[in-house]
Amino acid sequence: MGLYIRGSVWWMSFTYHGEQFRRSTETEDKKLALRIFDKLKGEIAEGKWFEKPPGDGYKFKDLMDKYMTEYSKVNKAASSHRRDKSITDNLVGVFGGMYLTEITPAMISDYKVKRRTDGVSPRTINYELTTMSHAFNIATREWGLTSNNPVKKVKKYRVFNNIERWLTLEEEGKLLKTSPKWLQEIISFAINTGFRQSEILNLKWPQVDLFRKTITILEQKNQGKDTLPLNETIQKILKKRFKSRPINTDYVFYSNNFKRINARNLMRAFYSATKKAGINCLRFHDLRHTFATRLVQAGVDIYMVQKLGRWRNISMVMRYAHHYSESLRSGILVLDKLSQIYHS
Repeated sequence: MGLYIRGSVWWMSFTYHGEQFRRSTETEDKKLALRIFDKLKGEIAEGKWFEKPPGDGYKFKDLMDKYMTEYSKVNKAASSHRRDKSITDNLVGVFGGMYLTEITPAMISDYKVKRRTDGVSPRTINYELTTMSHAFNIATREWGLTSNNPVKKVKKYRVFNNIERWLTLEEEGKLLKTSPKWLQEIISFAINTGFRQSEILNLKWPQVDLFRKTITILEQKNQGKDTLPLNETIQKILKKRFKSRPINTDYVFYSNNFKRINARNLMRAFYSATKKAGINCLRFHDLRHTFATRLVQAGVDIYMVQKLGRWRNISMVMRYAHHYSESLRSGILVLDKLSQIYHS
């Protein structure tokens, strides 16, 4: 039996009927912790203590292994599962050897601050905390491994979603000129479909119907299945690639070995092209942003933009809907027409 400290909180370690138990005293005061421990030892001696708290003896690493195998792999898209793997690796690197009952909000808060000090973005840290919290929630509700979720008491960073970047037509022309042919097609495809990077790289010919001029997306963020129309620009790209497609791959866009294009290779080429074109602060995802922005600026109904881009709700589309002042002029001129009718 003994007391030990985790973070700033004192914990008790003791053996009962041959089993090792660990329990928090929930205090930073050593004298108070000793009194609590002495009381516990008295209850054990008198045979009054018999409770084994959920999560005692179950380590965080075991929880995350179970979460990845029984939840993430089963319920999430392959790309999301890979992201979860990266996130859980970071968490396990710090909390892996701890028992679930040992992990406190103070420890998680310290982890959050340390990650930010190391230069990790608030958004990434929030993803980590969300994943950790979700695992604890499932462990509580479904698996009965713990009765407490310490992550709930830790405040996430506030993230300002203020990135407002899209390509002008002039910038698009410069970017295409500095891009190799294969990248030109992918850039044009992204701008004219609003597809995410993974959706473009994963695209296969069975999803394409050139006769009906549509593409079917089978795997995406909202776990849906959508059949989307194609404009003439995309039809030309697909018809050209279909005529010259190799027989040993189903990928519409493929690498030199006819396999899926590696995302890192795509981004390396993309950023090289933006640098040569003198275009600053442009991400590949901003091509999707460009898709939505151009539609809105052209007067396309927001609801239609939502359906074409497959956003879950209108509010998610609004951050992409940036107007030129001229695109708003027709709206404000309505007031002149009403006034003329009234005074005529």
